[in-house]
Amino acid sequence: MGGHHEHEIQIPDYRIYKVDDVPELVKVKNILATEGLKDPWLRNEVWRYPPSTRNRYQQYFQCWFRGKRGLTIAFGLAGSFIAAEKIYEHFYPPVHHHRKPYFPSSSV
Repeated sequence: MGGHHEHEIQIPDYRIYKVDDVPELVKVKNILATEGLKDPWLRNEVWRYPPSTRNRYQQYFQCWFRGKRGLTIAFGLAGSFIAAEKIYEHFYPPVHHHRKPYFPSSSV
């Protein structure tokens, strides 16, 4: 159960995460300051917020659809199978054995 990694794991520098770059955390920092409190670990929450150049929805889209190729392929295959099934049922409708005939036989 080896750990022979080909690439060295890159850990980002802690100084790139600044609370002043995230408006939501600045708001929390100001609320704590009005109460005379300070959160020294608030910097650890900065990574959860997207950079200021994109909004949160773009980050979610990138995470779920560009980062996870399997999910994109799964949705594409599911949609194509559903479309193929609907087309097949249109041209070859299922046979129902217990329905009334279109032309009832004469009462002979």
